[in-house]
Amino acid sequence: MGKLKRWLVFGGLATIALVASYSLFRYLEHQAMHSIPAGFSRFDVSAPIPRCGRWKDHMPSTRDAVVYERYIAARKLWRSKIEWQLTLQETQSIFADVSFAAGRGDWGAKALLAYFYLNGLGPMPSNHVVGQEASKAVAIAQQAAAAGQPWGIYDLGVAHQHGYGGAHYDLDLVWAYYLKAAQMGSPEAQMALAEAYGGAGRLDDEEAMLLCAFGQEHGAAAYQLGLQARIMRQYPKALATYQAGVKFGCKDCADALYLLFTEGYWGTAKPAEIQVLSALGVVADPERSARYEAISNALQINPDLKLGRLDEFLPLPPAKLPEWRGVSDVITPEPDGPPTY
Repeated sequence: MGKLKRWLVFGGLATIALVASYSLFRYLEHQAMHSIPAGFSRFDVSAPIPRCGRWKDHMPSTRDAVVYERYIAARKLWRSKIEWQLTLQETQSIFADVSFAAGRGDWGAKALLAYFYLNGLGPMPSNHVVGQEASKAVAIAQQAAAAGQPWGIYDLGVAHQHGYGGAHYDLDLVWAYYLKAAQMGSPEAQMALAEAYGGAGRLDDEEAMLLCAFGQEHGAAAYQLGLQARIMRQYPKALATYQAGVKFGCKDCADALYLLFTEGYWGTAKPAEIQVLSALGVVADPERSARYEAISNALQINPDLKLGRLDEFLPLPPAKLPEWRGVSDVITPEPDGPPTY
């Protein structure tokens, strides 16, 4: 009986040790999963705002022209029509060429490939190429983040926020990623921080972060700044900001100006507001409205469009409208020289 008792005691201690070891392992694993990565900081909404970084400062100085041309041709084909209208041959070609360019190191192609894995490519049975594979999208984002790409860091924050692709849900990690990405110039991350500052009542800091994104020609920032100017009845600022947003390729900005020139005012404007707008030359203008509507429709299909010649063919009042042949008149010409990011 004494020997049996000793064995029972030994077995009990061994079990306790095993359970303790497993618990320690799980604790350390949890700590590792939920620790802020080295070089990142915990986001504090009451702390000073980060510097206004630019994402292009973190891109390679050169870009393989042959690889880029193959990628950009595939992207243009993808943006040439609504996705369900693409043929199977077209979606297969798009996926093959983007995958090729991503494999050769083009960061634009890597970002688009991650998008395809996250959202799928080919929404119809007749053109389906790849379904949603979030883990592959997250793997590309991790590769990009490790290489110091702001968009990869931001995408990892989104993955942790929604808990997909093997990225566990953790709000501290989410905001650490957003803070780092904003510091490095991700306009999407700068928008996220702007929303956080606005929610905390730091309206000047909200605007500062929106201006960071706006300065990088981010259409969503232009729309938000234009909307805020409208709310504050700063109509000249709202008009100029929306117009800039249209140049950036912001469909919402084009819609705002389409609606404005359809009626001559926004929504249920009071007589005093209509009078101010009228003094700026803003009245119901079917031709201006039609041009902004055409631009909005074009951006619905291809949000990549940049409309740098907008002021030449669709200037704000009181300038007169010149003739135009369509949206092609306002599209920014292709740049000369080697491709850059």
